[in-house]
Amino acid sequence: MATVLVTGGTGFVGAHTIARLLDDGHTVRTTVRDPGRATVFGDRVATVTADLRHDDGWARAAAGAEYVLHVASPFPAGTPAHEDDVIVPARDGALRVLRAARDAGVRRVVMTSSFAAVGYGWGATDRVFTEADWTRTDGPGVTPYIASKAVAERAAWDFVDAEGGGLELAVINPVGIFGPVLGGGLSPSVRIIAAMLDGGMRIAPPVWTQLVDVRDVADAHLRAMTSPAAAGQRYLALSGTPVSFAEIGRILRAHLGDAAAKAPTRTAPAALIRLLARFSPRLNDLVPQLGVVRRADNTKLRDELGWTPRPTDETVIATARSLTHR
Repeated sequence: MATVLVTGGTGFVGAHTIARLLDDGHTVRTTVRDPGRATVFGDRVATVTADLRHDDGWARAAAGAEYVLHVASPFPAGTPAHEDDVIVPARDGALRVLRAARDAGVRRVVMTSSFAAVGYGWGATDRVFTEADWTRTDGPGVTPYIASKAVAERAAWDFVDAEGGGLELAVINPVGIFGPVLGGGLSPSVRIIAAMLDGGMRIAPPVWTQLVDVRDVADAHLRAMTSPAAAGQRYLALSGTPVSFAEIGRILRAHLGDAAAKAPTRTAPAALIRLLARFSPRLNDLVPQLGVVRRADNTKLRDELGWTPRPTDETVIATARSLTHR
C-alpha cells in the first residue's frame, strides 16, 4: 500500500476517491484551503492547508507521497468578471501541484481534467470524441470554465515534458459527474438532479449530457495511479450514450415515485430558453448548449485499464436517493 496525496479532498470527486483509497488500505493525505474545514473522514486522513493560488503548503503536502491525485480545480459560482479569474488559478494551480510532486520524488500524478478539455468549441457535430481530441478554446460555446480545463491540462502535459524529470502524468477526462453525495455542498451536476426533485426545474431545457458515476471516476483514478500502461495517457470517463434532461426526469419519475413527482418530463422550446436567458445569467450559460449533442468514446479506458462504468439509470437513481436521504 502507498501514501497518496489527494488535492481537494472535501469536494465531490475528492471525497469518493479518498473513500476508495481508504477501503483499499492506502495512507491518505489531503489538502484544504480552509484549515477549519474538516473532512468527512476525520482522523483517518491527514490534512494540509494549501491553496491552488499560492505556493505555501504544497511542498509539505507532497512530501513522502508516492502518488498524487490532483482532483482540486476552481469552479466559479457564476460567470467571472474576466476569464483569467478562473483560467489562471486552474493552470497555475496544476503547475504548483506538479512542481511539488516532482520535487518530492512522487512517482506519478493523476490529474482530474474534464471532457471540457476534449469536446468543446466544435459547434454542432456528429464527431465522436476520443482522447486524441482537444477543445478549441476560441471556438463557439466555450465559457471561461471550459477554457480553463483545456488550458490547465495542456500546461500540465507541457510541464511534464519539459521539466518533469522522472515524474509520470496520467489524466482522467470525465463527462458530467453524478452519483451519491457523501457530504458537504452539491456539485453542479448533482444540483441538476436536486432542481428536478424540488421543483426548481419544472420543464427541461433541450440539453443533452453524457454521465459518469462519481464512484467510477474514483475507480478510474486508482487504476490510472498504478497501471504501468497509464503513464503519459489521458482517458475519457463516461457511461453510455448522451441523455437529455427530460430523459433524466423520466428515469427519476419511474424509480422514485412521489419523491420525483416534480421531475420534468417535457422539454421546453429552445426559443423560450433563449428568451428567458436574457433575464437570467444561469440560463444564459445554457444557450450555447441548446440542442447540441456531444458524443465521446470510453473504449480506451475500458480496454487499457479494465474499467467498467455503471449504467446511466443506476447513477441517476443513486444520485437522487442520496439527496432524498440527506
